[in-house]
Amino acid sequence: MIYRVQKHAARRLHYNFRLELGGVLKSWAVTRGPSLVAGERRLAVQVEDHGLDYADYEGVIAPGNYGAGVVLLWDQGTWAPDGDPETALASGSLAFALHGEKLTGRWRLTRMKPRPRERHVSWLLVKSRDAAARGPDDPDILVERPRSVVTGRTVEEIAAAAA
Repeated sequence: MIYRVQKHAARRLHYNFRLELGGVLKSWAVTRGPSLVAGERRLAVQVEDHGLDYADYEGVIAPGNYGAGVVLLWDQGTWAPDGDPETALASGSLAFALHGEKLTGRWRLTRMKPRPRERHVSWLLVKSRDAAARGPDDPDILVERPRSVVTGRTVEEIAAAAA
């Protein structure tokens, strides 16, 4: 099964973390982006599923459309869940391995307790302690490798090419 991380410069910069499951891309908006630091929690707000045809999208979504802004394909690869992923998601704790160009190793998505008036379900994306994990003083993968894994472009270069 595939996974993708798209850097999305919309109203606010965020990273869309997507896991293929059941013929769609299950999707979470990760405001601060994924971290390779073991144990570091990143808020991941579950958003609507996307079709598999959106997995390789990189470009500009025109103003006035949902998600308007620049989309960069930041990472891609495959993922493998521990056990049944549908059951794990329903229970609120999904453990899995990523095999990507930038993100590798073990991860966990854990659903948070809902807060009053929340429109979306919030999760935490956490990197496990494994050989691929980094320490808190190591370089941030988001800063170290900001470019597209497909085109090598930055968000700014994609925006300029569309203009």
